[in-house]
Amino acid sequence: MASQDTDTAALAARERRSGWRTIRKVAPYLWPEGQSWAKRRVVWALLALLAAKLVAVGTPFLYKAAVDALAGESDRADAWFLGAGAVGLTVAYGAARASNVGFQQLRDAVFARVGQRALRRLALETFQHIHALSLRYHITRKTGGLSRIIERGVKGVDFLLRFMLFSVGPLILELTLTGIVLAVVFDISYLLVLAVTIAVYVTFTFKVTEWRVKIRKVMNDQDTDANQKAIDSLLNFETVKYFGAESREAARYDGAMERYEAAAIRTNYSLAALNFGQSLIITTGLVIVMVMAARGAMAGTLTVGDFVLVNAYMIQITMPLNFLGTVYREIRQALVDMGEMFDLLEQPAEVEDRPGAPALKVDAGRLEFEDVMFGYDAARPILKGLSFTVEPGQTLALVGPSGAGKSTIGRLLFRFYDVGGGAIRIDGQDIRDVTQDSLHAAIGVVPQDTVLFNDTIRYNIAYGRPGAGFAEIEAAARAAKIHDFISALPEGYETAVGERGLKLSGGEKQRVGIARTLLKDPPILLLDEATSALDTETEQGILAELRAMGEGRTVLTIAHRLSTVVHADQILVLEDGQVVESGRHEALLSRGGRYAGLWQRQAAEREDAA
Repeated sequence: MASQDTDTAALAARERRSGWRTIRKVAPYLWPEGQSWAKRRVVWALLALLAAKLVAVGTPFLYKAAVDALAGESDRADAWFLGAGAVGLTVAYGAARASNVGFQQLRDAVFARVGQRALRRLALETFQHIHALSLRYHITRKTGGLSRIIERGVKGVDFLLRFMLFSVGPLILELTLTGIVLAVVFDISYLLVLAVTIAVYVTFTFKVTEWRVKIRKVMNDQDTDANQKAIDSLLNFETVKYFGAESREAARYDGAMERYEAAAIRTNYSLAALNFGQSLIITTGLVIVMVMAARGAMAGTLTVGDFVLVNAYMIQITMPLNFLGTVYREIRQALVDMGEMFDLLEQPAEVEDRPGAPALKVDAGRLEFEDVMFGYDAARPILKGLSFTVEPGQTLALVGPSGAGKSTIGRLLFRFYDVGGGAIRIDGQDIRDVTQDSLHAAIGVVPQDTVLFNDTIRYNIAYGRPGAGFAEIEAAARAAKIHDFISALPEGYETAVGERGLKLSGGEKQRVGIARTLLKDPPILLLDEATSALDTETEQGILAELRAMGEGRTVLTIAHRLSTVVHADQILVLEDGQVVESGRHEALLSRGGRYAGLWQRQAAEREDAA
């Protein structure tokens, strides 16, 4: 039991540290450096807030004066009020209430631009940081869970900016002013009753809300799990259909939603307990104060207006206090959600530019791997001292069995990862010493499976070079031998391709990808098994486009089918992260080694298929 208490205390302390860390990180967005307009708006919003609360605290006096005027009690110290008459005081009371609302709306309107700009900056910063994270991170994260973290984090910031600044702060100010009024106008005993009531109310609210936060966290976890399962299933729509697994996927999703339902029901039950307890505490305090005021009125020390004034103040503070549990819970939840988002922002990028790194300058396009060592896991090396050179304008092919490290070479060249040893150079420049943007601009990639954005064909081709004119897009499509197909479509280049390009066939998607890369016009080309997902007839057509595309460029092609690399200037056979054979197609065949064995095996497979 002691161990559990210690663990709970440690968890609470960690959450408090995380909460303060989150608040410290959000504060600069409220008071941004170098943006005087934002600071002015924050000041004006706070002034409007102060005006609203002063009016709110003063308004009940007009109500009291109107009641005293109607009761004929004009010999009180507030007789100057009564000179306005009951009707005039009632009108003034209405005007005061209206001005209170007006100041609150003015506060919201003035602050709106600051809050929305803060959300925009934070969302953009998070989005950019996610793109800066390594491929390793994205492979291990679930997209559905990641999107949920960002969504809840941004909403949490929005909530924190609005409620912490304009609900908790104003509530404390209003309670303080009300307590001062009760102590000065009536008696210190009224202030004590109010203070005890609020202390009991806040303690009860925070204790119950802490319990509810744990239930809410379970509910959020189940919500995230259900969302991940739904997105994962929808992204794999075709696979689900292939295996007739609709009912299986529905059962997985329903199982997650069942757990979410159970947590949500517990949340509702706990909310009912919280609301009843809050109401009981506030009503008890209200009755005690009202009894005190009633006895004073019966004794003649207070007027009927004073009785009404006390009631008005208690009811006035009851309304914001009723929201305290909700606000506190939501602030706690917002801090948790924002903490997850800031944890994401603090996730270090595995690959970063060195300070002051220059842009890559490609003069000829000579590509060199020198004694490259790499492993995704330090205990399991993939590449073991790999060395080779691709001369400018030449095509080098990498072949070998699965797991030999072929695709890893492409990822290292594009600098998705940094090498563990050795170096990769382009025209003598170590790619770790140049900016990633310039490196990526110099390399065009045609992957095994071209993934398209859920937009038009024109957009997807133009993605290769933003700002390209339509004539350039069309020329790239012609070079990729897809222009005629696009022109035959009812909407031509404005045809939507669907999510991940599923409205197009594999060959059509691949040609769009080739057109996109042609438009980019890079000096170095990486073909990562660019035709292995296609049928033989489509493959032969696309190979011709790829060979034409590689003319005048340095080409590194990764291939599984050896028939696709027979025209390469040099072929490297990889095995266990090392080069075991190298040479041209004819020379390798004549040796009767590993390459010849692979060629014969694939030839036999083609004959069997035929």
